[in-house]
This record gives sequence, structure tokens and C-alpha cells, in this order.
Amino acid sequence: MTLLQDELLAGAEDPEGLKRLIQLADQVVRTWQPAWSPFLGARLQEEALARLNNLSEIGWHRDGGYPGAERCRLLCHRRDQMGEADACAPAYGLLIEGNFLFDPLSPQDIRNALQELGAAPDQIGDLWVRGDRGGQGLCTPESAAQLHEQCGRVRDVDIRCEALAIEALHLPAQRTPRILQTVEASCRIDAIASAGFGLSRAKIVGHIKAGRLRMNWHDVRQASRELGVGDRLQLQDRGALEVLSLTRTKRERWRVELRRS
Repeated sequence: MTLLQDELLAGAEDPEGLKRLIQLADQVVRTWQPAWSPFLGARLQEEALARLNNLSEIGWHRDGGYPGAERCRLLCHRRDQMGEADACAPAYGLLIEGNFLFDPLSPQDIRNALQELGAAPDQIGDLWVRGDRGGQGLCTPESAAQLHEQCGRVRDVDIRCEALAIEALHLPAQRTPRILQTVEASCRIDAIASAGFGLSRAKIVGHIKAGRLRMNWHDVRQASRELGVGDRLQLQDRGALEVLSLTRTKRERWRVELRRS
């Protein structure tokens, strides 16, 4: 495995993250023991699976604690241990309580607060807001034990953390994928996102400026950027769009087919 490292890292978008996963795979090959990665962002997961899934001796299984999770842990196992492919990631639930009636909360606010309480970034999975009383999320069992009954602050709001079984959480609703078609004057992000997410272009621009809209898991800052077939948009709390096709009409407009999930 180590002999292949330079080849596997060539042109990588996240070479350091990928290198840690290669080292994990090397450990699994040597010890014959399956092992879980920390929580990983979606970009690194996709790059790792694209580059490492074809290695002959090992396989990978992705799980984030619930169906549709964005941040997941990867289980590395030998291919002759295929039973590991159904394993659930070691994860625990977390309740973050506080009064946010007059100070709206975001998932990033929760993440920052948990890190200030000592949680490592790669030990935290998905986080989501639950009304004005705080939020919930997932983390490693070790971080859950560390954060349980700890108190902190988000700006001027006091928060308290409580570890919970995942079954006790109110998990984010799962969207049923559906195909949408629209005709737009251009392939700009703001035009297609507006049609796909059912929001005004002004609101989409506001989401872009606030950093809530991403393209292929990257931050987007330009509403005028054009999309191509295969590009995906992710909007916080509103799911994702994938561009399936772009066809020029006789009136020089664009017929766009999207998958929303």
C-alpha cells in the first residue's frame, strides 16, 4: 500500500486527508482488523472512494449514523471480510439546549461551540437546528462522553450538552428524490437554484452571500457562475440538486433537467 501512495495522491484535492486514509488502509491490510475513519466531509469521502475503491485487497463502507448523512465515517476492511459492509458507524447522539428565540442558531454555530468545549472537528458528524431551543447532532462515542453535561455559550446564549442514543434524536427528514424540468434564460447558479429549490433569485443570492449554498461541496460566492451537466448544488436545510441535462431550445433558452434530493 505504501508503495502506491504517491500514485494515489497524485493530483489529489485533499492530499493530507487522503494520506490518512491510505495509512488506515495499510493498517487494515497488515493487521487484518477492520477500522473506522473519523468523520469526514463529503468532498473527501467522494475523492477517497473514487481513488481507493479499486484497491484489490480492501473495501470501504460509508455510514454517518442515519440515512442521508453528509458527514460520514468510512470503514476500511479486507475484501474477504464482506460482512463488515453492513456495519454501523460508532456514533452517538448529542442534544445541545439553549434559548435561541431572539438569536437564531445555525449548524456552524453549534459546531464552533462544540469545538470550543474541546471536541475535535473530525469527531463531530452532522448537526442540525431544532427550532429556537437549540440543536442536535452526531459525534463519536468518545466525544459524546466528553461533552455530556458540559455547558458553553453561543454568542450570548448559554448552552448545555447531553449525550443521547441516536434513537432518541429527531433526525432530519429524508427527501424522496424527484426529477424536475425547467426552462431558463441561462445556466447561472442563481437561475437554476431558484427553479430547483423553489425560492426567489433574491433569496438564492442571499444564501450564496451567507455561505449556505455550495457547488460540488465547494463554497460558492458568485451567483453568475454557470452550471454544467453533473454539477450538484447543496443548500443548507433544503437538500441538493443535480444537473442531469442541459438542452438549448429553439428560442435560445435552456431546458434543464434536475434531480432534487
